[in-house]
Amino acid sequence: MKSQKVKRGTVIAAAMLAVVSVSVPVPAVAQPTTESEAVTKYKELNAQAAQLNDDFLKANEDKAARQADIDKANADMAAANQEKVAAQGVEDQFRGQVDLLSTAAFHGARFDKFSALLTGTSPEDFLARSSALDVLATDNNNALKQLSGAVKKASDAEHGASDAAKRATEARDAAQKLADDITAKRKELDNQIKQLESSFKNLSAADKKALEGEKDNGVYLNVGTGAAGKAVQMALSRRGDTYRLGGSKPPIFDCSGLTMWAYGQAGVKIPRTSREQFTVGKPVAKADLEPGDLLFFGSSASRIHHVAMYIGNGMIVHASDYGIPVLSAPIEKGGKDFFGAKRIVG
Repeated sequence: MKSQKVKRGTVIAAAMLAVVSVSVPVPAVAQPTTESEAVTKYKELNAQAAQLNDDFLKANEDKAARQADIDKANADMAAANQEKVAAQGVEDQFRGQVDLLSTAAFHGARFDKFSALLTGTSPEDFLARSSALDVLATDNNNALKQLSGAVKKASDAEHGASDAAKRATEARDAAQKLADDITAKRKELDNQIKQLESSFKNLSAADKKALEGEKDNGVYLNVGTGAAGKAVQMALSRRGDTYRLGGSKPPIFDCSGLTMWAYGQAGVKIPRTSREQFTVGKPVAKADLEPGDLLFFGSSASRIHHVAMYIGNGMIVHASDYGIPVLSAPIEKGGKDFFGAKRIVG
């Protein structure tokens, strides 16, 4: 009888437990927080500013290239003019001799061996006259060749000088157009930066913290070898430096300025802007990233606005946004619009 009570009690307890377990609410799983609208708009503004900065930097590079074209064209023109003067000197030197012999021939002078035979008074006189005529003929032929060559050289040099002058004019016009374009881009960029600064100031403390993310001071030892590993080490050494559009050396960097500088310290020269950096190296899948690979963000190759450097374990080091120092962070912090990756060396 006792055993039946125990058994009955156990069943009742189990039933009550079942009721309780059903009635207890299940704790809600924490959902990942999304960035505020202010942060989203700020990032969009920063991306626009970064693209404008790339346009500005590219225009300056193009202007420098046009100046190099101007300098080369001017050097070519100076060399061509010097060559023309030298050729005209040779032309003047031999023209007198050719004109003299031509005039003598026109007036009846005969410079062949038959005339020497007719006018010679003895075999010895004939040989002497023949030898003299041979010398005259040789000199005349040489003078004609020298004169002809000099005339052609002077003509070619004149054409070369004219072509160089045309190239110099075209390069100057292109440089002036770029200078005007640069002035306009600088003004537009300055206005964009002002908006960016104002937007950052208006962010709440929580938004600023979310924008920067958790501070990573991790020591990364296995960052590869060779130039890529050296570039990673150099980029990591700049954590904490200031972000500013146009910065490309310590202690101020923008995104492509940091990657260019880091690879430069490793002895590898890469272009200045993020869009141009995407044109070098070989493509690499996101799943196959290695330390030193560059990650690009944007909707297309022509709309790339950010570049970061992979350091391993799903982490990047980059100069990200105005108001945020150079830092290391998870890949996702590079942006939502990952476009592609490039391996610069190896």
